[in-house]
Amino acid sequence: MESIQTERFTDRLYRNVEPIWSKNFHHSFVQGIGRGTLERELFSYYLKQDYVYLIEYSKLFAIGAQKATSIEVMKQFSVLLHETLHFEMDVHRSYAKSFGISEEELEQSEPTPINLAYTNYMLNVAHNGTLAELVSCLLPCAWDYWEIGKKLYSNYHNELETNPYKNWIKAYSSDEFGALAKWLIQLMDELTFEKPERELTILENHFQTTSRFEFLFWEMLLNQEEWPLQVQNMV
Repeated sequence: MESIQTERFTDRLYRNVEPIWSKNFHHSFVQGIGRGTLERELFSYYLKQDYVYLIEYSKLFAIGAQKATSIEVMKQFSVLLHETLHFEMDVHRSYAKSFGISEEELEQSEPTPINLAYTNYMLNVAHNGTLAELVSCLLPCAWDYWEIGKKLYSNYHNELETNPYKNWIKAYSSDEFGALAKWLIQLMDELTFEKPERELTILENHFQTTSRFEFLFWEMLLNQEEWPLQVQNMV
């Protein structure tokens, strides 16, 4: 007989993923943002790859609206898709411009192998899995970024005004950004209430896999990893 769930599933997720998220927070790229010492070139590289990532990440909201089993959840995914495409992407373009990156450069950015593997993993799960599986892939990015933003603000707020990345820290530590993580956390708990352990294990595997991809993403940025073999497009 399978055990009865005695805690919120997201409490279990958070507890078990803490070692991974701790490595994410203490990654030298993330700490460089917090201290304001990260090389400008590396942050510009991040902005380009994150733009590519956001385009693919937005597609998960569209799939979420399709797989929603209630009008309210469908509406919320639709709102998230609209806000990401029409507001967050505009903010990203404006922020990139302040670092000397044109909109054309953003649009022409190609995903690195890790970026491509990460987004393809999420999209594959989203297309072929349940709504809960989709959320298990969406949640780590939103939740971990919020945790990182809050901790960076707490640790470095005294030096924040002289930090060239202060807007990034303020954005991801904000209540507005946290609202996305909170809604996804609530939705995950609703979708997993009294689910059998075999299903919960699948969801936790997705959650931990995408959390590991978050670490690999920071590693990719630090090392500016590109494809080992470059080819020219044929005209």
